[in-house]
Amino acid sequence: MGLFEKLRKGLKKTRTEGMTAQVDSVLESHEKITDELFDELEEVLIMGDVGFPTAERVIGDLKEKIANDNITSVPEVRETLKDIVAGVVWGGSYLSLRTKPSVILVIGVNGVGKTTTIGKLAMRLKSMGRSVVLGAADTFRAGAIEQLQVWADRAQVPLVKHGEGADPAAVVYDTIQSGKAKNADVIIIDTAGRLHNKKNLMDELNKISRVIDRELPDASRETLLVLDATTGQNAVNQAKDFKEAAGITGIILTKLDGTARGGVVLAINNELDVPVKFIGVGEQIDDLQPFDAEAFASAMFDLTPAHGEDDSIKEFMHSNDPEPEEKEEK
Repeated sequence: MGLFEKLRKGLKKTRTEGMTAQVDSVLESHEKITDELFDELEEVLIMGDVGFPTAERVIGDLKEKIANDNITSVPEVRETLKDIVAGVVWGGSYLSLRTKPSVILVIGVNGVGKTTTIGKLAMRLKSMGRSVVLGAADTFRAGAIEQLQVWADRAQVPLVKHGEGADPAAVVYDTIQSGKAKNADVIIIDTAGRLHNKKNLMDELNKISRVIDRELPDASRETLLVLDATTGQNAVNQAKDFKEAAGITGIILTKLDGTARGGVVLAINNELDVPVKFIGVGEQIDDLQPFDAEAFASAMFDLTPAHGEDDSIKEFMHSNDPEPEEKEEK
């Protein structure tokens, strides 16, 4: 199964039960493009976890494009809406991994699939010939270290760990030393995921950052937040809190295959101004996919990507790739 077909399959619930199905129902009930059509589409988007600010933007862009392109046919609105969605979910899978080693910090609350995501990232990087060292710095969640050890064994990469309740910054320090000694390409650190006290979270992440700044002052660094798509708008609220506390550089959205709430991707991109870099559309190792905005929109609306199915999703973007283009201002 090709990458685009996996994405299409993963978004099936959104197409058949969620936002896309409701959009199709609205379009089929109208023969002409009217203000009532736009109002109904906006309501569908809001109910589909897109949220009011993003729904308002999408419909505004849709009206403008329909007017500029002299679109008069209701069926054409669907393709136009797909293009608008692709424009809203900007960005993609580019990771800044330009130094040796580079550092990826991964954060997220319990139950979002953070540990599994780290394991899949490690295996993907290793399959590309990258050497990886994992650090178990989420030392307060019961079982977190053991779970990460399972994935380290599966990926056949070294794991640096201390005991439960240990100082996360000390784990990070030892992980960096191990990465240096092993001449690793990438250090992936499982770190804090608690939101009940944002000050503690911020203090802990700041302490970790100071260790990285001191030990690897010139290293490329990504801070990736893992979110569970099935939680809808709650995922957006989590992301807002983490962005304030941690300065996240990208989002990994898991469990899209298990929900009809695929529209939450639009809200995350638009309201947070942070790109979704990977999405999870299944349980298999290759079901964690680099995010491609045009492919995502095409899969959501069950349309063939403009750049073709075979090339629709970049396999991975790494240190030898050019810098990504700047996002257009909203």
